Amino acid sequence: MSSLNQNDLGLTDASCSCGSQTHKSERTAESGAVTTTFHVSGMTCSHCVKSVTAEVGRVPGAETVDVELVPGGVSLVTVSSAGPLNPAAVAAAVDEAGYELVTATP
Repeated sequence: MSSLNQNDLGLTDASCSCGSQTHKSERTAESGAVTTTFHVSGMTCSHCVKSVTAEVGRVPGAETVDVELVPGGVSLVTVSSAGPLNPAAVAAAVDEAGYELVTATP
């Protein structure tokens, strides 16, 4: 998966299911960067991708945002940052864009 900056469209096709986690973080050992993937519902097109990319890109600490669009399903929004992101801030950004962060199921 390539990283795109927040101004890039970041549109890719994904036809697989996303699982049940709200988000997943991974830390890169050599750089200390954190990559977190969030699950977002309600996105259907490139305009949706652009809106979510712009809003999530404004979250403090976010460096790059990449979206794997699953039209009408649950899309993956992957954010790279220098440190862990505040999940509430990401949820608020997704909400501001007009979409919903999917809640994890037990």
